[in-house]
Amino acid sequence: MFELKLPRVKLCQLPTNLEFARNLSEKLGNVNIYFKRDDNTGLTIGGNKGRKLEFLLADAINKGADVVITTGGVQSNHSRMTCGACRKLGLDIILVLKGKEPSVFQGNILLEKLMNADIRFVDVPSYKEIDIYVEGLMDELRAKGKKPYYIPIGGSVGLGACGYADGTLELFMQADKENLKIDYIVSAIGSGGTSAGIEVGNLIAKKDCTIVGISVDAEKAVFKQDIARIANDCATLLKTDIKLSPEDIIVFDDYIGEAGYGKPSHLGIEAIKLVAETEGIILDPVYSGKAMAGLIDLAKKGYFKKGANVVFIHTGGTPALYDMLVNY
Repeated sequence: MFELKLPRVKLCQLPTNLEFARNLSEKLGNVNIYFKRDDNTGLTIGGNKGRKLEFLLADAINKGADVVITTGGVQSNHSRMTCGACRKLGLDIILVLKGKEPSVFQGNILLEKLMNADIRFVDVPSYKEIDIYVEGLMDELRAKGKKPYYIPIGGSVGLGACGYADGTLELFMQADKENLKIDYIVSAIGSGGTSAGIEVGNLIAKKDCTIVGISVDAEKAVFKQDIARIANDCATLLKTDIKLSPEDIIVFDDYIGEAGYGKPSHLGIEAIKLVAETEGIILDPVYSGKAMAGLIDLAKKGYFKKGANVVFIHTGGTPALYDMLVNY
């Protein structure tokens, strides 16, 4: 059995459950849907980022960091979970959020405020400007004698992806115990780290399983490049000879929605309602709702082979519901 030999801090309640969605499967009619409940990782309401943070923050601690900086959108799940992990580990936290400061704090930023995070709202066109801001901030902190550690958006670097290589091995172990052959794994793609880790874990496990990513942000050509790069960095850290190219990565970019990243879509809302009505499982409007919309549409179009076992990675993100769906 493959063992990840990297420094790690315990932040999550693992393993998360693997649940058969009987009612949803019957509704779709031609596939068997399972949920990998990474919305229940336990850290600060839960979500997929906890797996990455176990490795990233171990690295931060080993490097003597006393303040962590990370970035994301105004309703970033990654920022919320990084904030919670830093509070748990006794580290200072600065959140650099791309966008305007809202008049009312709801969802993730309300939780971050409760944790007394230092939140900086930076209203700029792209993350290139955010990177410049962060570089200046780190220089400022070093000049004050601090030891900052920067986690890029989504924790989507090779080390962070190791969390999902490990999570995918966990998933296959659960499936093996139930004599379940997983044919497909479907997940949302927001910054690529989770998908990269799943790709590496799948290849380490040597399973005949197809990995399907549903973009909630960029065009598929961009994510294919990003995921392959992050996966290869992850594989190097894990000392494997795995090598992925963009052509190996499956991404659908048809479900981002009419309003773009970070905004609810019509199909996403319908998917959230369907899963809530059939399974009592709550998805979020930015990531898992749109990814489920993609899964449902692909199932209806016959993309998955008949009778296939499809595992959906529930990445969490439900705090955003309390900010984004108040008018729906």
